[in-house]
Amino acid sequence: MDLFRDLNPPQREAVTYLGGPLLVLAGAGSGKTRVLAHRIAYLVAAVSVAPYEVLAVTFTNKAAGEMAERVRGLLGTGTSGIWMGTFHSICARMLRYEAKRYGIMPDFTIYDEQDQHLLMKRVLMDLGVSDNRLTPSSALQRVSKAKSNLISSDELDKTASSPFDRKLVEVYRAYDAALRANNALDFDDLIAIPVRLLSSYGDMLERYAQRFKHILIDEYQDTNKAQYELVKLLCSHHRNVCAVGDDDQSIYRWRGANIGNILNFEHDFPDARIIRLEQSYRSTKTIVAASQAVIKNNRKRKPKGLWTENDIGNKLLIAMVADEQGEGGFIADTIASLTASGHAYADFVVLYRTNAQSRALEDTLRRQAIPYVIVGGLKFYERKEIKDIVAYLKLIANPRDSVSLLRIINVPNRGIGDVTIDRLKEFASEAGISLCDTLSRIDEIGTLTTAQRQSLHRFAIMIEEMRSKSSQASVPDLVSFVAERSGYLDHLKRQGTVEAISRMENIEELVAGAYEFAERSDEPTLGRFLEEVSLVMDIDLWDDRRDAVSLMTLHNAKGLEFPVVFIAGAEEGLLPHHTSLQDEDELEEERRLFYVGLTRAKRQVFITMAIGRRTFHGWMARNGSRFLAEIPGEFAEFVDHTLEGSRSETNGWEPELVITRGMKVKHPDWGIGRVMACEGYGKHLRLIVRFERGGTKRLLAHYADLEVVEDYYG
Repeated sequence: MDLFRDLNPPQREAVTYLGGPLLVLAGAGSGKTRVLAHRIAYLVAAVSVAPYEVLAVTFTNKAAGEMAERVRGLLGTGTSGIWMGTFHSICARMLRYEAKRYGIMPDFTIYDEQDQHLLMKRVLMDLGVSDNRLTPSSALQRVSKAKSNLISSDELDKTASSPFDRKLVEVYRAYDAALRANNALDFDDLIAIPVRLLSSYGDMLERYAQRFKHILIDEYQDTNKAQYELVKLLCSHHRNVCAVGDDDQSIYRWRGANIGNILNFEHDFPDARIIRLEQSYRSTKTIVAASQAVIKNNRKRKPKGLWTENDIGNKLLIAMVADEQGEGGFIADTIASLTASGHAYADFVVLYRTNAQSRALEDTLRRQAIPYVIVGGLKFYERKEIKDIVAYLKLIANPRDSVSLLRIINVPNRGIGDVTIDRLKEFASEAGISLCDTLSRIDEIGTLTTAQRQSLHRFAIMIEEMRSKSSQASVPDLVSFVAERSGYLDHLKRQGTVEAISRMENIEELVAGAYEFAERSDEPTLGRFLEEVSLVMDIDLWDDRRDAVSLMTLHNAKGLEFPVVFIAGAEEGLLPHHTSLQDEDELEEERRLFYVGLTRAKRQVFITMAIGRRTFHGWMARNGSRFLAEIPGEFAEFVDHTLEGSRSETNGWEPELVITRGMKVKHPDWGIGRVMACEGYGKHLRLIVRFERGGTKRLLAHYADLEVVEDYYG
């Protein structure tokens, strides 16, 4: 067995270093999984470390499985005895032995998100907390944040300064009590409780800290506070911790990840050895150079000089498109062309910032019969919020559609529960009518209470209003009306969670799809629209095991690689996302997200940016992402795909000055001004600027001789 075959010098040093704390800064495509697997094999085979003395922690089960398979291949035996898995699985294993210290039994249940939601809903009902004050989702989000930051309900109580904060503490305590009553833990408990136990029980800490002589942590840049504290506790005796990660790929701040954990590793371990893996085995020289030019603009990072011996490869191609339909057409046409020249569909991935972007892309791929698979999420028309709104539309179009009625009669919650529905079903059966017909005979149902009748009357009136609207309004106007009149959008706004915002964006995208349908259809009726939607929902043509194009968010692409990568929607407000524009740390994370997208590519990168998109509020002009201006001209080409017949007219890419609404700019004659509005991109960028002297001017930015003097957070 040659453990050092195919290892370059830095990789070999990372595998064999035994002098205490070790930080391996592994650039994209530099072989970190190879290093981790070889290090485990080296410890067991060459240093005679017992398998049970090794702890290897990953962030996904997929990564753990791949690592175990590699270790088995190197050792020629199984990995029995090695504690290898995700933080959650490792901690669950620990708690099976230590559960009684926390007051639960070893056969505890781990509640998934749906279980947690149902339990929290019951807790809020018992406490008399209405959804208007605190929804189950928002309550869970707040409790989860506290637990991941190791803040107990008692500690939260000490800082509670308002009635809402004190109510949240009460909810937190009741929720934890309910978990214990059910002998259950949620995902955050799995890590927070072991940290609490290890900190409280010296004998337990001594046992585990003595046992694990070598600890390996993958994706260290993505650890949160609880995970960070767990690692410090477990390595407190032997101090042989090997943290592997890349601060340039830290993209999970929104779920608690703290980039400071990797940036401050030397502060936590002053005697740490730092090894940089800087040779990329994945991408071409051009892709590596372009991605490095972008990421170096971040301030909070450890300097690295990623390089490769791979060939130069093609330049990145940046395509300016008219809108989301032009974007989908460009991507589909490019895929069709490349598959005709020998590529398989599985060679391609289309990456986007938000799930809502997939709708237009899916529609185009479907029309051109290009097989695709959504990775890490449902297809657009299979998402709950989309199916709910479509169910309203089906009930409007077909008053006898009892399936759609049952789906949305109490969505969002309007006080029509199971008991009420059961009484409607009993009456329908006795009267020999359909369930939908009962809505016109509510007053005849003697088993209903006054409150139940009132709720049903309000629902029936609402449906009739929607039905009346459908006879006058266009399909996109009707979809917008339904989303608002049903209370669905207000319900999501009240939740205010990341998931709720994503659902609202998806509904906005459904409206955009209705506009597109109305523009291209020769019979733009509700019936035809529902026919198209139903075909998408009911027929899944593509198997994810087949040769197919992958569609996924940039977040889901982490750790993957493809020969050809498309990054869709490189526009200000989308990538970087509009929620990040006022915060420098958030903006740097958006740049890391773009960097992750670029470095997924082995051979070729295509980037699209639209000059306008349809949104819930109508057509909106877009500006190109500031990240595009950070790609040097020698590494990219530009194609103007906004006009018919321009698809093959490529020119050298000249990075443009990126100016967006809200920026301060300086003109040699008119002085300082604030950008009030902008439209277009590059040489097409038009601005409205209010200057301190000279008044308000309409300018073509390319010829205006402007200098940016203050950005969003400057």
